[in-house]
Amino acid sequence: MLLPRPVAALPEQLVPEERSVGPDGEVLLVFPADSPVVRAATHAQDDELPAVLEITDVAPVSVPNRIRGRAWVSGWLTCVRGVAEPGRMLLRLEVGEARVDDLWGTGMVEPESFAAAAADPLVEHEAELLQHLHAAHGDQVRQLCGLVGERAADTAAVPVGLDRFGLRVRFSGGERGRVFDARFDFREPVRDIVGLRRAMHQLFEAAAH
Repeated sequence: MLLPRPVAALPEQLVPEERSVGPDGEVLLVFPADSPVVRAATHAQDDELPAVLEITDVAPVSVPNRIRGRAWVSGWLTCVRGVAEPGRMLLRLEVGEARVDDLWGTGMVEPESFAAAAADPLVEHEAELLQHLHAAHGDQVRQLCGLVGERAADTAAVPVGLDRFGLRVRFSGGERGRVFDARFDFREPVRDIVGLRRAMHQLFEAAAH
């Protein structure tokens, strides 16, 4: 959490304990009641406090350069009193704009698009699924090298990202020791774990031929 004025705080004091998105696209943040962020928002009283929430997306598997992407959500921060449990404070970040920097480049997200976005159906299971793929299906993941071409020859393959649209794999090693990511799109977006099993079977089947 980045505030517009210097705040005497340790970095961990600026990290919310909980984070969620409200029905109107606002970001809801829970902090300890004595947090410097809460003090700054309280000091602003009826004025909105400009702030930026920085989010770092880290791969849940062990690979070099584990950061998959970053996002910055900027807007105005206010206290929501009487909602959080004792000793904590709920803060509301009204979104002005959002920016994403990931494998596909850097892009802006308008508040309306941010509010309308739906959570990916695999988000709650992604870490477990990637770790399972890496540990139990490593040979099949390595077969995906055949779909990439010569640049993936003799490389190690580790699954680093999974969502309803496809699988992201990191290739590393080979003669030149290069590291790169490749995206394997599913034939159609999956809605649940059953659909994911079918999509992964189709992907591995294509790689085996």
